[in-house]
Amino acid sequence: MSWLEAAAITLAALTGMEVFAWVAHKYIMHGWGWAWHRDHHEPHDNVLEKNDLFAVVFGTINAAMYIFGSLWWDWLWWTAVGVTLYGVIYTLVHDGLVHQRYWKWVPRKGYAKRLVQAHKLHHATIGKEGGVSFGFVFARDPAKLKAELKAQKDAGLAVVRDSVGAGADGFEVVGRNI
Repeated sequence: MSWLEAAAITLAALTGMEVFAWVAHKYIMHGWGWAWHRDHHEPHDNVLEKNDLFAVVFGTINAAMYIFGSLWWDWLWWTAVGVTLYGVIYTLVHDGLVHQRYWKWVPRKGYAKRLVQAHKLHHATIGKEGGVSFGFVFARDPAKLKAELKAQKDAGLAVVRDSVGAGADGFEVVGRNI
């Protein structure tokens, strides 16, 4: 396999993971996997969450991709590289930047602020119903997300926390997991 093919497969897997993450987050984590994901949406001071079990499951699948890829299918190994790169980006953005599991820094401008705002708006709902911003790296305009949340609340599709929009910039940062 040429380096160009390997790079293309890795890049395709990396970008495709955002689509997979959105689908898995919306339909698994906020669906039949809610029992594991629920504690991620509730305030707590624990270092680990049941939600972290998803990382164990997805990491095990990724490890299997490396094993089978190295034995039989080069393309699968390079796909695993793309998945791993997405995992690194995910943990830095979601766990590090948004939920501050690794460092304490709240961005005040730019795309990093938009990522935090979009994910905080994801956490604005109580329970698994409704919600916005199920992806992790591509963040939609927070004003549009707020409007979508309001429409869900008005239609009775979601229960939205009262604190949404309470901060000076319209996005309150409360706790590690809210």
